[in-house]
Order: sequence, then structure tokens, then C-alpha cells
Amino acid sequence: MWRGRGWSTALAALGLWCVCAASAAYAGEDEERTFILFSGRDLWRNGAFAYGGLLIAPNGFDDDGMLLKLLLSGGVYRYTAGDLGGDGVIGAEWGAQVLPGWRIKRHGVEAKFFFGPDWERHKLWPDDPGNRLRGVQFGLRMAVETWAEPTTDTMIASELSLSTLATQWNGRIAAGWRVLDDMFEDGFYIGPEVQYFGADGYRHLRLGAHLTGLKAENYEWSAAAGWARDSDGQMSPYVRLNMMTRR
Repeated sequence: MWRGRGWSTALAALGLWCVCAASAAYAGEDEERTFILFSGRDLWRNGAFAYGGLLIAPNGFDDDGMLLKLLLSGGVYRYTAGDLGGDGVIGAEWGAQVLPGWRIKRHGVEAKFFFGPDWERHKLWPDDPGNRLRGVQFGLRMAVETWAEPTTDTMIASELSLSTLATQWNGRIAAGWRVLDDMFEDGFYIGPEVQYFGADGYRHLRLGAHLTGLKAENYEWSAAAGWARDSDGQMSPYVRLNMMTRR
């Protein structure tokens, strides 16, 4: 039975959604801007990933309309292979997604919908024939993101993604309260988050806290940290850091 691989692409994709969700809170200030550059890092004991890309909104980020998300990601990971008698496997991953989408905002709630091709390449040492994610694969990915501000000082964000590659799916929900708005421009949000990653033969749960929307000059930063546990019984802290800028 294959174990331990579904979460790697999920981590990269989820990090991108955290960046995009943070942007929604400040979209009203940037109606003249039409694209966002982003990058991020995600670390835990069994994986290290980097990602970056571009989010394009031809009509700006303050109105309903078309979106296009381009994502490149890569990283290394390790897992225990059931088909290899419990031996450890080291893997390297490269991925790309091209996701057309649509943005809708109604009554203080913003929703983004994406659907498009999903490409991945995986190299394993030693080779694991039981792992469905090996070599080059193409699939389709669907994603939904929401951002809401129930009050002027609170936020709720959620993300959900489904991919045909190894039946991957992942989600995140986070709540936050605005703090230190007298020290930083508009302040930033802090609060709890829960994340879940799933694929054929593997599950990964995270409980932690996030910081969202810290502005510094032309850049906006978000971060998260907490505790992760997977279906292989592995536990450790996790750390995520995201940066974006609007153009």
C-alpha cells in the first residue's frame, strides 16, 4: 500500500491560497492594480517546499471578473513505503498549475473559483512502484477560496482544492482578529487555523496559528506555525511563510 505522498502538492497549493486570501482584505485599496506576484515556503520534519507565481485580474481586484492563477512549485520530502517493507523513500517534486477562474463579492463575502490543468513530476529514491505519484503526470484541479469580514476587525477565510492526481484534496479554515492597527498600516490579523491534506493512502492534519496581512512598504507578509500529524504516525512543528506584492 502506498503511503505518504499526497500531501506535497497540497502544501504548495495551500500556501498559494493563503497568500491570495490575505490579499482580499485589502483589495479595495488596489482597484487600479491588475496582478499579484507571490512566493512562499513551507517546512515540517518530512518536507521542505517552495512556490511562487502570479495572480492576474484584468478588471482589477475590486470588481467581479475573470482571474488567472499561475503556480510553480518544488520541494523534497520523505515517507515510509508500505510496498517496500517499511523502508524510507526520499522524493523530489516539481509542479505547475494554470488555473482560470472567476471572482465574486457580495455583502462583504468574497469567493474565487478556479479550474484548470495540474502537472507534476516526481523522482523517488529508491523507486516505489506502489506510489501513484511517480514520473510525469497530468491532471485537473478545482479550487474554491472564500474571505469574509463579519466585522471591521475580524476575518474568516477558507480554501478547498480537489485534484485528479492520486485523488488529492485539501482544505483550510482560519479565523482572525485585527491587532496593532495603531503601529502598522491597517494592522494585521492573528488567529487559529486548521488544515487537512488527503490523498490515496495518506492523511495529514495541522493545527496552528496564523498572522495575515502584515504590510511593509510594497509587500504584504503572512505566516503560520503549529503542530502537524500524519497517517504514518509522524508528528512535528510546521512553519509557513508567504510574501506578495501588487503591480
